[in-house]
This record gives sequence, structure tokens and C-alpha cells, in this order.
Amino acid sequence: MTTLQSYIAGRWIGAQPGQQIKSAIDGSVVATTHAEALDFGEALHYARTVGQKAMRGTDFQQRAGMLKALAKYLGERKEEMYALSFHTGATRADGWVDIEGGSGTLFAYASMAKELPKSGNLWHEGPQIPLGKTGAYAGTHVLVPRGGVAVHINAFNFPVWGLLEKFAPTFLAGLPSIGKPATATSFLTEKLVRLINESGILPEGALQLIIGGTGDLLDRLDVRDVVTFTGSADTAAKLRTTPNLIKHSISFNAEADSLNCAILAPDVTPDDEEFDLFVKEVAREMTQKAGQKCTAIRRAIVPADRVDAVAAKLKERLAKTTVGDPRLENVRMGALASQSQQRDVGERVATLRQGAELVFGDDAGFAPVGEGVGAGAFFQPTLLLARQPHSHAAHDVEAFGPVSTLMPYADIDDAMALAAKGQGSLAGTLVTKDAATAARVITELASLHGRLQILDRAAAPESTGHGSALPYLKHGGPGRAGGGEELGGLRAVKHMMQRAAVQGSPAMLAAVTGEGAAA
Repeated sequence: MTTLQSYIAGRWIGAQPGQQIKSAIDGSVVATTHAEALDFGEALHYARTVGQKAMRGTDFQQRAGMLKALAKYLGERKEEMYALSFHTGATRADGWVDIEGGSGTLFAYASMAKELPKSGNLWHEGPQIPLGKTGAYAGTHVLVPRGGVAVHINAFNFPVWGLLEKFAPTFLAGLPSIGKPATATSFLTEKLVRLINESGILPEGALQLIIGGTGDLLDRLDVRDVVTFTGSADTAAKLRTTPNLIKHSISFNAEADSLNCAILAPDVTPDDEEFDLFVKEVAREMTQKAGQKCTAIRRAIVPADRVDAVAAKLKERLAKTTVGDPRLENVRMGALASQSQQRDVGERVATLRQGAELVFGDDAGFAPVGEGVGAGAFFQPTLLLARQPHSHAAHDVEAFGPVSTLMPYADIDDAMALAAKGQGSLAGTLVTKDAATAARVITELASLHGRLQILDRAAAPESTGHGSALPYLKHGGPGRAGGGEELGGLRAVKHMMQRAAVQGSPAMLAAVTGEGAAA
């Protein structure tokens, strides 16, 4: 049995076994956390001294080169991560999103460096703005490294991508990171960090790893630091109100699970290609990663006169989904990450079934394929239909698994009202053939969504899907979704830097920014 270790202050810590972590496939013990307590004061001191010194010895372009080299290194060793990824319940396709999606994000941020300064660690936002009548006095804006530490607290569903999508822009910004993965899948994150450490590519102190709890870490942070969190809305609210974070106005970015929706527009009929695209999109979001995505479609909003047709098509598609041991080639959906997660999803489905019809799921004969899977964390895809949707619990309760609720609407205004009941979402999809409908709906829904997809037959061949968070586009959303922003290209790098306004003569500003003085 493997005892996972934390990587703190340049050394691996942990020899005594702690909490058991079980395979999502068969319940066997994959690893344990370590029982040793960590000195978070030492971790922060190391990041602020050794890490900061090493980072300041590099510039934007050098760090981008390291990201590219690291992406290549991890890509060459991806099979070592895939072998462990199966025990998180992920199929090979699910693992691709996590593992190769993670290295792909490193490649993406490395490529963005062409838009960054060619040397140094000051980024001029510009332009210079004259502040006087003669042009002798001007102002501009610059971005510089914060000089602190970024603490990244991650969810269990993407143990590789979850760390790397935060680390990449943080590293480009010149900020050392301390990553804390969710315990249930931390064995895969630990493998990732071991590979990173063995590569020797990163400056010492650029990345540390915590296995287990964060203890008093957040109480030790100061004004230079940043905290990012991915997980439940409830946990985000608790962390956000940590007294030390409030006292020192420490930057806190949350990306929380949300009740995302997909809307089938009234112009789409069952005979249209878009009708099948809608069904396919909902089914994929229910079954990919066993529905354990913060962007998954939880509410499928459809015209009342087509809800039964959509339900029948979805039921047919879900019935063809083979669930079981994700290592088997014929399996299309694996397990939830843990038995704890399995129980939680079951309890929430029980709540959602109040006032809803069961379209698919809860089959007494449900039997995942594979040997020894009886103790696994499998859950049958579950589709509900709430015919009185405005008062249904699906607007407040999320079953973080392969679960979605169909909701009929009377007209497009009613559909948008239902979408708004999610009170802030990471992602939404509108399936329509009509440009006027798209313009109207997107304009209305954008205020409550972090990202919106318009899906029709023209976009479908190259669509990256409702639930895909891309390095170049913002990931995050208002309200329940956490109110934060990640990714979005170089916006994420700017989030990790300190912006300052600078005033002076054009010549002095040119000296600071390294750019020519305004004429």
C-alpha cells in the first residue's frame, strides 16, 4: 500500500499511513494519506524566499519555455497517469480530458507568451495618457509579480487538469504555487507532482503539494498572496469568510459547481438536426466523467410540446450507455470518484425526485460490467422530468453525478426565466436555428452565465461541447458559480499579478516600461 507524500520546502514528507483512499472501481485501497502534520509556516517561508528568488531570476519568456518543456515531458509519461486515473472512476476518454487536457493547457499558455514582454517581469498595459496641457506629465498602467504565494485548493473531479490549469497562468505571472488536491483522487495529483519534480524543469520552490488538510495555512497568508478554490458553493462560502482573508483583503477566486442549463429553442422541431444535437449534448454531459463536471447540464429546458419527445430520445440514448469498469474498452461511463460521492448523489436524487417523474434510472437490475465492481462507486444515469418546473428543487439542489432534469417551458421568455433560477452558472447552451432567437437569448442570459454556447448544425462539426473549459476562454461564473474567473487566455495571468498606475514624464514612463516615449 502506498502512503502519499506532501512536497514541502524542497522535500517529500510522509511515511506514516493516514486516511485510506479507495479505488472507485472495486473499493480496494489504492493509497493512504500521510499522518504527519505539516508546518505551513515553513511552506510559505520557502515559497516566499527560495521560490520567489528563483522565479525573479526568470522572465516571462523563460517561464513560457519551461511550461512548453514540461508539457512535452508530461505528455511522454502520460501512461503512468492513465494507469492511476482509472481508479478515480474515469474511462480512457475521461482521463484524456484530465491528463492530456492538463498538458494541453500548459502548451496553450506557453504559446500565449508571444503577447508578453520579451524580457523582464513588468508588463505594460498602456497606453500612456497625457495628464497635462504640454505633454510633460502622463500616466499609464503596469502589471508586476505580486511577490507572494498562490494557494490552489482543487476539487476531486480533475486531479491533473485542475492543478495545471491554475498553475500555468500563476507560473507565467511569476508567483510560486502551493497545490492542495481533494483527498479522494489525490493519488493521481501526487503522481503528477512527482513527475514534475523529477523533470527538473521548474525553478525550486515554484510548486509545492499538500496531501490532506490545509490546517492553519489560510490563517498565515498575507496581502501579497492569492487563494483559488474549485469545489462546492457551500465550501467556497466558508473559505471566503476566513477571518484572515477578510482582514487582509486577500484575493480569493472561487469556481463553484453550478446548476447549468441547456435550452432547446422553440424553432427546433423533432425533425431537425438540431433536435438530435440537443439530445446528444445533454446525454454526453450526463455521462462524461460520470456527470462529475462543474459545467455539466443539470437542467434541460425544452418546449412543453416537445418534452416527451426529448425524454424518449434521451431515454433511448442513455439505455445504450455501458456502465462499468473504466478499464474495459466497451465501457462508456465509469464510476463516481468515491463511495461517499455515491451516497451523496443518491441522497440528492431522492430530493430531486420529489415533484418529478423518473424517465430513466433507479433500475433494480442495474449491474455495472466488470469483475469485482460490486464495491465500486457506480451510479446509473438518472433522468428526471419536472412538469411543474418553476417550483422544482433542481434550481437549488445539485446531484454531482450522471443526473439531469427535464423542464418544459411555455415560451422563450419562460425558458429564460427558468434558466435564471440557477442564480449564476458556469456554462449554458442554446440550441437554435434562428439568429434572432440567439441574439435575444444570449443578450439576456449573459448576465448570469460565465460562458454560453450557441449550437446549430453549422457549429456542430467543430464544437468543443457545452462542458469543455478551454484555456483561451473564461472559466467561471457569477452568483452560485462562485463569482470568479479562471483561464480566458492572458486574463488569467493578469489576475495573478498586481496592477499599478504610474505617473511621471513620458521619458520616465518609457524607462520604466521599456517602451519608447510618446511623441
